[in-house]
Amino acid sequence: MKNDRLAWFGLSGLMTVSSIQANEPGKKNIRKSQPPNVVLILADDMGYGDLNCYGATRYTTPNLDKLAKNGVRFTNFYVSQAVCSASRAALMTGCYSNRVGIAGALFPNSLVGLNPNEETIAEVLKKSGYVSGIFGKWHLGYQREFLPLQQGFEEYLGLPYSNDMWKYNIDGSAANPETNKNKASYPPLSLIDGNDPVKEIVTMDDQAQLTTKYTERAVSFIEKHKKAPFFIYIPHSMPHIPIAASNKFKGKSEQGLYGDVLMEIDWSVGQIIEALEKNGLTENTLVIFTSDNGPWLNYGNHGGSAGGLREGKGTSWEGGQRVPCIMKWPGRIPDGLVCNKIAATIDILPTLANISGSQLPTNKIDGVNILPLMIGDQNANPREVFLYYYNANCLEGVRKNQWKLVLPHKSQTYEGFAPGKDGVGGKTGNVKVESALYDLRRDPGERYDVKEYYPEVVTELSKIADEARHDLGDGIMNIKGENVREPGRIKSQ
Repeated sequence: MKNDRLAWFGLSGLMTVSSIQANEPGKKNIRKSQPPNVVLILADDMGYGDLNCYGATRYTTPNLDKLAKNGVRFTNFYVSQAVCSASRAALMTGCYSNRVGIAGALFPNSLVGLNPNEETIAEVLKKSGYVSGIFGKWHLGYQREFLPLQQGFEEYLGLPYSNDMWKYNIDGSAANPETNKNKASYPPLSLIDGNDPVKEIVTMDDQAQLTTKYTERAVSFIEKHKKAPFFIYIPHSMPHIPIAASNKFKGKSEQGLYGDVLMEIDWSVGQIIEALEKNGLTENTLVIFTSDNGPWLNYGNHGGSAGGLREGKGTSWEGGQRVPCIMKWPGRIPDGLVCNKIAATIDILPTLANISGSQLPTNKIDGVNILPLMIGDQNANPREVFLYYYNANCLEGVRKNQWKLVLPHKSQTYEGFAPGKDGVGGKTGNVKVESALYDLRRDPGERYDVKEYYPEVVTELSKIADEARHDLGDGIMNIKGENVREPGRIKSQ
């Protein structure tokens, strides 16, 4: 019976878009109920090993563990690049970030942002009548032209960029984070409501309230739009350094402030779930929880855990780009499912388009529909290939199924350097990486190069890399991709 149910969900999910499009004017819509609400929660710099259900210890994440128990937990889930803006651009557009011209982390003085010509998840879902809100860190352009209300969202409260960007002067030198005495160098770090700054964030006490503020506004949005359908995007500022927890959780964990922060994020998830239950929306809401990249390891006890994967944020090793992902959709996603197939944040947009019956963007995207994986179709494998890009369009690796070919490149490394402590970062190094082949099924820590034993696999993945360079480019080889697009730009004033 269970297999029959999964087969039905797989068939119905795959047919959603075509069925709705087949409806002609004057005929009754075949959809028996409205499309599901969607809640997408994104942690910042949370590592693969930072939740109890992924191996974390000495603090508890009961709400997220329950989410996994009642849904699907992905074990091979990836971000486009292991850095803030690039990762978020990919999530919002369903594209590798270099396809839409976004690299690295955009600083407050940047005149670049996500091109308004790109279609975000909010704009795609709007075609099916969704109302969308974002409560948290945007980081896809500080200028008004690039803010969320110009990118398909109806409501926004949050920071326009990372919560550490009060720390730097315009020349890149460090400023004093407590007094922010050099704030004239950059626009002040401010909460933005809609398109307008409403409160400057100038102390760590202010930072400690961010998780609560985002959560309260998201709950209010649910109450306001419970007749739906709605899309809520909650990109938390935490646990990106500098980390802070409110008095509700400060000192509550056995793993110091980082554990406190993770417990508060888990509390936030619980508040969202409770609001859905209170308003009778649980059964028709898809909840997704993931992270924008791996942990910032050189911050030691203020950074997270890669869960045994190699390296972390700022690298294309598994610890940088493989992240936790949990999804719950009662009656559609089976309880306690574990998916070991490859999936990525770029797959969320086309999957939501399929589920909601929305048209895909007119521009080329890279994501695929992973609904069959979500509902437990054991024969499905919609994403065999994943590309590891970093920096300014540098192709650093290719994965197909269990095999990962690491391509020659220069990489940051945390290995061999003592991590920092209490918010002060430790040193990192730079290394020259040579070509290597890893069997991630047996060696997820990427320690044993087996390219000499499987030359045919190296040849196959090298061909995929060449095709990617033609399409998306490769900064290492100075190749400009034929199908990359420009970011949004405004002229300097």
